Amino acid sequence: MTLAEVLLWNRLKGKQLFGYDFDRQKPILGFIVDFYCKQLKLIIEVDGFTHDYKMEYDKQRQMQLELLVLTLLRFQDIEVKKDIENII
Repeated sequence: MTLAEVLLWNRLKGKQLFGYDFDRQKPILGFIVDFYCKQLKLIIEVDGFTHDYKMEYDKQRQMQLELLVLTLLRFQDIEVKKDIENII
């Protein structure tokens, strides 16, 4: 995990966020998502600089995941590092 993912995971694990259970590195449709909450049907992705070169792939991936009626929230690595309170 990246530093931003570790910081976010430390706030999500153990049902710390309003009692919701999050998994990390969850496989869905052959993709590995960063964080997933089944109860909320919510995926959280933390994008680092490598995603700058995969924008079309990420867009297609997101569309496929949303077909499962899942909501995907995407945050930049730097956002999580600098402003985790607003991310939470």
